[in-house]
This record gives sequence, structure tokens and C-alpha cells, in this order.
Amino acid sequence: MLAAVWGPLVQAQPLVIPLWSKGAPGFEDRRDVPEVASNYWVRNINNPTLTVFLPPKDKANGAAVVICPGGGFRELVFNAEGIESARYFTNLGVAAMVLKYRLPRETNSPYSLDKHPLQDGQRAMRLTRSHAAEWNLDTNRIGIEGFSAGGEVASLVAYARTAGDPNAADPVERESARADFEISIYPGPLGAPQQIPTNAPPVFFVTAGVDDWSHARVVADLIPQYGRAKIPFEVHIFAHGGHGFNMGNRSKLASIKGWPERLTEWLEDNWILDPAQPPRNAR
Repeated sequence: MLAAVWGPLVQAQPLVIPLWSKGAPGFEDRRDVPEVASNYWVRNINNPTLTVFLPPKDKANGAAVVICPGGGFRELVFNAEGIESARYFTNLGVAAMVLKYRLPRETNSPYSLDKHPLQDGQRAMRLTRSHAAEWNLDTNRIGIEGFSAGGEVASLVAYARTAGDPNAADPVERESARADFEISIYPGPLGAPQQIPTNAPPVFFVTAGVDDWSHARVVADLIPQYGRAKIPFEVHIFAHGGHGFNMGNRSKLASIKGWPERLTEWLEDNWILDPAQPPRNAR
């Protein structure tokens, strides 16, 4: 499977959609403040967006994933943890939406760590579902993936399991922010609850142990909770690899280079790639 992961992107020019047409609530006056980008990172996110990559129609299976790059809430590692991950998913027939969320730890940021990343993540899930008919998505196979700080955003969204408001004036807000599956890659502690909800989605964890124990411990502490709740989980804690190994293709370590193969197997074994089957543990 891995040989196909780094193939060409389907779309020469991906679609970029603002999460809110008039700007983020309460910060509409900042929507035209320009982003700053260099090499691997993007900063100064004031108008959060989804960058949408769709697989070819003859390969699409209806599954979709919102991707949250990491960067410590100070920047977004947009290429290595966003675009490259989207390439992996579209080659599996999965639609991929890369989220640019607001960054509360940037210098002089007006955003709150306990509010705005979750708000952006939930809106991204709702916006994706609102386009399900247009993009041929199965609304019961829409998940979320996050790297590092993005893993924290993914956890916040996955554990909140927020339903839509049927009476909302904005039709996007009528959609559910539910994640049907979660992929968490060397996540930080924000969003890791003392007790996971009984309706948390199935999860796939990847991190490094000895080289990155602070993040591996976040995963290790969650394992018993998933076991007690009888929610399917898969965990790969590699001995080496450090923090920030992205999709593994820059590493010299066989385990790290091959971790996307483990993810492909998990997606297959949990029927996320199969439109004829309901996702395992669908709740």
C-alpha cells in the first residue's frame, strides 16, 4: 500500500473554503488579515479555512477526514502534516480536508486555547458534512486526524461529540460535529479527559516512546479508558522516532517510515474504506 501513498494529487488546485463566510464569530474584522508562510509553516491564521482534496471519482469510497496539522498552537506544519497527509488519504479514495485553525499561543494572539481550537474543529466537521451530497461523502464515515497540537484539536472534537442545532439560522450549524473515527499522532495533553465518554469514536494512536515520552504518556494514560469502555482502539508506540516525524517519509527508521501502512490496515479492518459496510463500533 505504501508505494501508492506518495502519488500525485488528484487536484492541481485544491479548493479552499473559509469556515465562516463573514469571518470567525466575534473576529469578523480580522478575516482579511493576511497569513504568514515560509518553508514548512503557516502562521497568523485569522480566517480559518478548509483546503479540500477529493479523490478521483472512480476511486472514491465516500469516507472523509478533517486533518489538523500540529505546531504547538504557534504555527501550522501545513505541508508535512497537512498536504502530505491529504495525499495519503486521496490515494486511498478518502476525501481529505486540511484545517487551518486559529493559534492561541502566537505572540499577542487574541484567541483562547480553551475555546477557539475546538470551535474551529467543530465547524470544520459541520462544514464537511454540509457538503456531503456535493462531494459524495458518507456522513457516517467522516473522521478527524491530528498531529501534536492538531491531535489535541482532534481529541477535543472527538470527545465532545456535539450534535447539530436543528433550529440554527446557519444551515451549517444544523450539521453534527461528530467524528466517526479519530487518528491521533503524537498528541499533546489538551483534550485528553479524565474519563473518555462512552460514545467516543474508534481511535488509532501513533507516537514514539523513549524519544518522546511526554506525548507517549498521553496515549498510555488513555489506553485503560478505552479498554474499560470497550471502544475499539489501536496503539503504536515506537521505541524511536522523536516528535514530529510527520508521515514518516523523511525518517531513516523502518518503523516510522512504515507507520502509514499500519494506518491503512486499521482503516481497512474497521471498514472505514468500505462503503458496503458500516464502520465498526458506529455510535
